[in-house]
Amino acid sequence: MILPIIAYGDPVLRKVATDITKDYTNLETLIENMWETMYNASGVGLAAPQIGLAIRMFVIDTTPFSDDEDLSPEEQKALNGFKKVFINAKIEEETGEEWSFNEGCLSIPDIREDVSRKETIKISYLDEKFNQKSETYNGLLARVIQHEYDHIEGILFTDKLSSLKKRLLKGKLSNISKGKINADYRMRFPEMKKGR
Repeated sequence: MILPIIAYGDPVLRKVATDITKDYTNLETLIENMWETMYNASGVGLAAPQIGLAIRMFVIDTTPFSDDEDLSPEEQKALNGFKKVFINAKIEEETGEEWSFNEGCLSIPDIREDVSRKETIKISYLDEKFNQKSETYNGLLARVIQHEYDHIEGILFTDKLSSLKKRLLKGKLSNISKGKINADYRMRFPEMKKGR
């Protein structure tokens, strides 16, 4: 089932999400719905807070990035078919040089900005079968994971911008929270009046 994506301004996007257990209600269905919602919105990642649930879970499928000709063949290969569910994730360390990349977010449509992030991460998490994992990622894979991880920490990519950029985007962000935007997927806006 395709769920509405929660827009910028909703308090759920600012909550530090909580861990879940194996017996979380309808977990399998929730994961299926998250995949469906993400693909419908042409996203490469979706975190549970973006569908209104303050739980530590996100899904990622970086396959759409794998045909980017600016990437090395190794990077393309790493991104192609990378599809994972991350539950109760914890980034253990972020290392390497900071590098900038143009990011967007399904909860903040029509805004893309350059964001600096460390190049390598080590992350521990549970997969959808609740198997414990500890893995290291770098480059674009690390970045996509960092972006989704921020969501379960109550952080948005716009928080990482300079104060000047934030001031310049203030009006646009306010319009998003009021629903004054045309997204080509279902959204729920915090400041839209009921019955309008």
